Amino acid sequence: MNLQLVEAINNRDASAMARMAGGSYQPEKIISSEAEQLVDSLFRQLKQIFPAAVSTSLRSEAEEKTTKRQWIAAFAENGIKTRDQLAAGVRHARASNSDFWPSPGKFISWCKDSSVILGVTVEEVMQEFHRYSRDKGLYTGGAERFPWSKPVMYWIVCDTRRAMYQRQLSEAEVEKYAAKQLDEWSKKVAAGQSIPDPVVSLEVKRDVMPVNDQPTGDDLKMRWMPDARVLGSVTPAQWLYSECQRRKSVGLV
Repeated sequence: MNLQLVEAINNRDASAMARMAGGSYQPEKIISSEAEQLVDSLFRQLKQIFPAAVSTSLRSEAEEKTTKRQWIAAFAENGIKTRDQLAAGVRHARASNSDFWPSPGKFISWCKDSSVILGVTVEEVMQEFHRYSRDKGLYTGGAERFPWSKPVMYWIVCDTRRAMYQRQLSEAEVEKYAAKQLDEWSKKVAAGQSIPDPVVSLEVKRDVMPVNDQPTGDDLKMRWMPDARVLGSVTPAQWLYSECQRRKSVGLV
């Protein structure tokens, strides 16, 4: 951490902080009453999780005050500014096997951990990916009506499937792309953005393709089963049934 910045924060030297940022630094956004209250609340929770730190790292009120200001500066430098972010870090702290008080950098990494922020790992994303691929035909209305385990799964899985077809990705590349999507969503949520609910498309494919009672020249042509991008919510069995009915209607079978 920049020692000059820490010293300026400890001394509440606004002019020094402004000089370090070329006149654009806004100290009130770092040392505000709200920021201090958040860190005060955080430290109370961490003291309960790491009680040994009270007698080692935070032996006096002056030491604790200095440590808090360093943490406030670290949070400001790394974009940690919401209660949800801190709550993610605290959840990770509770699961930690260490008895030692975490450093600001360690705690910040916990705040940004997608498995903590979203409660989802890339392994769980791939499980959901395969579950949707296997069971999507059981639910009418498209992906928006599928019973996703978490709202974020809808966005990650659908984007990953779209990329898989458009880019002809391998299984390993699909997982890599899903991991990237998971990381991007965790960053959005860490920055305070909420996860929107699935949005029903304006153009939803019908569940069963209709049979034309008045066939044209094109209806007399043989057709092959399209891939999943065209089928949408239609299952292969539904497509085969409708195609069989169509062929019967035009005398092909």
